[in-house]
Amino acid sequence: MPTSVAVLGSTGSIGIQTADVVRAEGDVYRISVLGAGSSIDVLADQAMEFRPDVVALADASKATELAKRLPAGTELVAGPSALADVAPEADVVVNGVVGFAGLGVTLATLASGRRLALANKESLIAAGPVVQPLRSTPGAELIPVDSEHCAIHQCLRSALGEPDGSTIGVNRVVLTASGGPFRGRTTDSLRSVTVDDALAHPTWSMGPKITIDSSTLMNKGLEVIEAHELFGIDYEHIEVVVHPQSIIHSMVEFTDGATIAQLSLPDMRLPIGYALAYPHRISTSFGSIDWSELGRLDFEAPDIDTFSCLRLAFEAGRMGGTAPAWLNAANEVVVDAFLHGAIAWTGISETLETILELHDGTPADSVGAVMDVDKRARAIAAELLDNLG
Repeated sequence: MPTSVAVLGSTGSIGIQTADVVRAEGDVYRISVLGAGSSIDVLADQAMEFRPDVVALADASKATELAKRLPAGTELVAGPSALADVAPEADVVVNGVVGFAGLGVTLATLASGRRLALANKESLIAAGPVVQPLRSTPGAELIPVDSEHCAIHQCLRSALGEPDGSTIGVNRVVLTASGGPFRGRTTDSLRSVTVDDALAHPTWSMGPKITIDSSTLMNKGLEVIEAHELFGIDYEHIEVVVHPQSIIHSMVEFTDGATIAQLSLPDMRLPIGYALAYPHRISTSFGSIDWSELGRLDFEAPDIDTFSCLRLAFEAGRMGGTAPAWLNAANEVVVDAFLHGAIAWTGISETLETILELHDGTPADSVGAVMDVDKRARAIAAELLDNLG
């Protein structure tokens, strides 16, 4: 009997690569649920190929058009909560929804006692204190799909046997960063870079929002917060190192000085497959290294003056409460403004620094509190951007 998989955010980069893994593994997995926000052309094609039991669409205004293009026997669920509503209908849920919108999927999956293959870092970053209790739901598992956190999961599993258990013996976790397309550049040289420049990532193929976050190092900063939430590691024991080849995906150093690292060529299908098969491994090789061709591995400290978003994320994480949610929400608004040409690339970090200073210390004691903070941060970000315009 194949493992049933729900791919939510199926039309994005993670969703499309999940489909690649399922195809490669033959009859081991079956995509029983597909879900997307509004991209009905890709979603309809995926539904015709995989013949899922259910398709979910967040944009209800396009439901009628999509319904005409679905295979017979496939149910359509539409509306703002559709993706979260269908999450419990599969053995494994891949949350590839972009941004804070993925929170509902994360909560619904864990609450139903399913395995969550989490690629949506924002839901854990913004609502970590709310998500944490649900991880103890019987049957619930959270396996990270981010390459860095998947690497840490594998390193802890290798050394301690329990990646979600005690981290006694761990000295520090080291997250690697490619450095993005602007590694080595000065602030002055970055004032006139274009959207196309920022989207030209040197090693990874990702969606536009995550790619811009990589260029500012905000993506790495959010991953620092995510590592803290996933593994219970204090911020004082989390470091970031720039590794432009993106071969080492992260490392764990232990108290005796030993370091364990996970290495592979940059290919998101490897961590996706790891999350689908855990505690086993898929049979298809993604990211295998030809050691005779691998010339060098370089490392350098991140430039947190030029790429101050990394510093801001550390600050928000240490502030705790809803500060990460506040920063994450504002970042989504500001990055969108850059993508639409409303601000300069350097304006991203400058605007976010101002917004983080306005955080009021609201505790993250409920989903409602997190959602309220998310809403307020977006409004403040939009107002600041309007004033800049």
